[in-house]
Amino acid sequence: MAIPFVKELDFAYGTIAQLSPLVRRVIARNPSAFTFHGTGTYVVGRPGGRVAVIDPGPDDDAHIDALLDALRGDTVSHILITHTHRDHSPGAARLKEVTGAPTYAYGPHPLPRGGIAVEEGGDHDFRPDHLLEDGTRLVGDGWTMSALHTPGHISNHLCFALEEERALFSGDHVMGWSTTVISPPDGNMTDYYNSLRRLLPREDRRYYPTHGAPIDERTTGRDPQRFVEALLAHRMGRETQIIDCLTRNGPMTIPQMVQRMYADVPSYLHGAAARSVLAHLIHMAAEGRVKAEGDAVDERAVYRLG
Repeated sequence: MAIPFVKELDFAYGTIAQLSPLVRRVIARNPSAFTFHGTGTYVVGRPGGRVAVIDPGPDDDAHIDALLDALRGDTVSHILITHTHRDHSPGAARLKEVTGAPTYAYGPHPLPRGGIAVEEGGDHDFRPDHLLEDGTRLVGDGWTMSALHTPGHISNHLCFALEEERALFSGDHVMGWSTTVISPPDGNMTDYYNSLRRLLPREDRRYYPTHGAPIDERTTGRDPQRFVEALLAHRMGRETQIIDCLTRNGPMTIPQMVQRMYADVPSYLHGAAARSVLAHLIHMAAEGRVKAEGDAVDERAVYRLG
């Protein structure tokens, strides 16, 4: 099943866009191979009221100034963080300083300093004022949101469900423009599968990823749940590729697999691809489908069929 990626995005940096009656967005000028055009910071609530800000973004003066300008006339009551990569949470410090609003997240950054960094690295300085558990409801001025713990990309990842509009702020868990990087040790493919599957029975009509365009039937030709099914099918296809590599070629290293599996992907992304392959191998080794020679399941191992 092909993933119906959404590559088009109509926006202007530093300008707030009204996406629905309760949702606005400002995009930071931090484009990269992992952030697409940049971090989309969402404002939830009606203009002039008490609002929540989701993912204030990087520690970037221009972006925070644009966000604060967009918030003139609003009162920020909540600062919500989907997770603690540096393109999502560092801007919360200045936003809190100016507005006095408390921060809410699952927890601080889980990886120790010196760990393997992918994407934008970890925000080790962030400490939320309030810890959110799975299912916690937050009630604001005309809006209600529930926290969904969705580990996989990172263990402290949350999505936020906006009940009034049946919308889900999906962070980096589900993005319309790209698949999600899963990088061990904190990135976990088994958790990621489980977190994707828990979205399938939900009745969300639109996803708002932190990077890229909204995901709904209008933008992708499918409702969000069918988009998630395509992501799951893609990941299972990667595991089929791993089995095929080992069947055809015998024992292989991760770089050897990446060369074959990601031949159509630019080489500068192969490092991130190797982390996802490792995450797949850890998952598959736990199920007994593959085995690392010497039993050390890591990026240096040689793998064979289990």
